[in-house]
Amino acid sequence: MTVLQRHNVKVSGRGERAMIFAHGFGCDQNMWRFVAPAFEDRFRVILFDHVGAGASDLSAYDPARYESLTGYADDVVELARALDVTDGVFVGHSVSAMVGVLAAKKAPELFRDLVLVGPSPRYIDDEGYVGGFSEAQIHELLDFLDSNHMGWSQAMAPVIMGNPDRPELGEELTNSFCRTDPDIARRFARTTFLSDNRADLQGVNTRALILQCSEDVIAPREVGEYVHRMLPNSQLVILQATGHCPNLSAPEETVSAIQAFV
Repeated sequence: MTVLQRHNVKVSGRGERAMIFAHGFGCDQNMWRFVAPAFEDRFRVILFDHVGAGASDLSAYDPARYESLTGYADDVVELARALDVTDGVFVGHSVSAMVGVLAAKKAPELFRDLVLVGPSPRYIDDEGYVGGFSEAQIHELLDFLDSNHMGWSQAMAPVIMGNPDRPELGEELTNSFCRTDPDIARRFARTTFLSDNRADLQGVNTRALILQCSEDVIAPREVGEYVHRMLPNSQLVILQATGHCPNLSAPEETVSAIQAFV
C-alpha cells in the first residue's frame, strides 16, 4: 500500500502551490469540508487521515512509531514528498498544529507557511507556563477514556466543541470520536495530552499564522500567545469564534483569516 492509500489522501483544486490540511485528535479529513474548498481555486488542496483515523489503513498503526508526535510528523513529510510538495502551506488543527511544526523542522523545504489552528505545545500547566490543565486533570481525563471510550466521547466532545447553543456541532464531534478505534484513541490521547513540544518551537523561522479562538477550554488564549512569542516569524489572530473547532463552528471566519495570510 502506498503512503497515499495508507492515509486516504484526496487531492483537488489547482495551482502551483500545495495546501495540506491535517485534522486533530478524534477527527478525520471531513472536519475540513467547510474550509478546504475555499482554496481550491488557488492551491492544490491535499486532505488526508492520520493513521488510525477516518478511512486510513488501521493495520499500519504502530504503537511504537506513534507514541510521540514525531511519528505523525514523519508521515506528513513522507506524503508531502510523495506529492512533490515544496514551499507549500500546512494547515494543522489542534494536535496537528505541532505535527506541522515538527514536519517543518524536519524538512524546511516542504512548507513556506504554517497555519496553526488552536495549537498547544503542552496541555499541562508548568512553572511560568499556562497549558490549561493540571497534571491531575489530564490523568483523570485519560483514565476516563481508558475505562469508557463511548462515555468519554459523549461527555468531552461537547465541551471541546463549545457552542452549547448549537448542539449539532457537539453531536458531530461525538460521533467522530465514537467512530475512532478505542485502542488507537487511547494511545493517541496519551501522545497528545502528555506531549511537551515547547522546545521544538525554538529555531522554527517558517512564516506562521496562529488562529486562536476567543474562548477555548482545550487551548486557552495564553497558549496561543506563548506560541506566538516563541515563533519569531508568526502572527496571532484572535477569532471571534469560540470552542476548539472553528473549522466547524466558524468556517467563514477561519477561511477569511487564512486567505488574508496566504
